[in-house]
Amino acid sequence: MDRSQKAESVASLNATFNEVGVVVVTRNLGMSVAQSTVLRGKVRDAGATYKVAKNRLAKLAIKDTNYAGIDEMFTGPTAIASSVDPIAAAKAVVDFAKTTDKIEIVGGSMGALVLNAEGIKALASMPSLDELRAKLIGLVQAPATKLAQLSTAPAAKLARVFGAYATKDAA
Repeated sequence: MDRSQKAESVASLNATFNEVGVVVVTRNLGMSVAQSTVLRGKVRDAGATYKVAKNRLAKLAIKDTNYAGIDEMFTGPTAIASSVDPIAAAKAVVDFAKTTDKIEIVGGSMGALVLNAEGIKALASMPSLDELRAKLIGLVQAPATKLAQLSTAPAAKLARVFGAYATKDAA
């Protein structure tokens, strides 16, 4: 990798760090190419990215960003998972880490907040942004649904009473 490629890589990583909501640092403990491909697919499906970067270049890229606190995590064979959604990358990596012992979650950061491995796992256990939106919409719609049920209930009761009298008179 020559100097221009390194500068391009640092600029690309810096742009990524300035856009994302969460960064998860992982350590590769002998993953095969097939396992790495599966991990990249799961991360991509979650709307996140997974990138192997040289530690020195990653340390240069995080300077002057909110993620400057995670520079000591870049030791050994590391990779970076990141996403705009603060939960997507963490959830994808933690779910994959449950299936194999070939990847270790070192830690990460959500903005300026530095998280250890347990913090990343706790973040992954939270519902995603889409799930929270669905719950919120359900909560907003629930009172209207109950109001509609209450307003139709007296009419339904009245109809059942008339029906009961009709069957009683018919018998």
